[in-house]
Amino acid sequence: MSPPGQINVPLPIEGSLLGVDYGTVRIGLAISTPSQSIASALETYQRQNLVQDEKRFRKVIEEFRIKGIVVGSPIHVNGSESQKSAEAETFARWLNQFTGLPVALHDERYTSSLAADALVEAGFKPHKHKGKLDKLAALLMLQSYLDRRAELRKQAEETLET
Repeated sequence: MSPPGQINVPLPIEGSLLGVDYGTVRIGLAISTPSQSIASALETYQRQNLVQDEKRFRKVIEEFRIKGIVVGSPIHVNGSESQKSAEAETFARWLNQFTGLPVALHDERYTSSLAADALVEAGFKPHKHKGKLDKLAALLMLQSYLDRRAELRKQAEETLET
């Protein structure tokens, strides 16, 4: 458990993580394997209200035994915060407060456009993207987070060996 309202605390290195592609209308969800090596798209959740949203998150967290949450933060290309990244941070704090789980923000630049490109390549028509786009963006963001953590661990191990 992490202190309520505190985000960007270290996430556990074992156990499934939940990836969240935040949106005001839809939220993409992805989960990692317990070993945190592979992310899988879970769903695109249509937001309702805070009570229903909390219920949905509690159900997912319980069902998949989630140990930490990664929320995508859409920062500008130059690295500065955007209006959406401020909203994502507020959402991350909300998740932390009612779940008690550690929550980290992760740069999600380009995940939506990469997801849209992947859907077009797979033969999906643009008007049919909405239901798939958000969960695919969550998958790409979470996999990016997992890959980055694995890379940093490897670099740390190599440094310790020398």
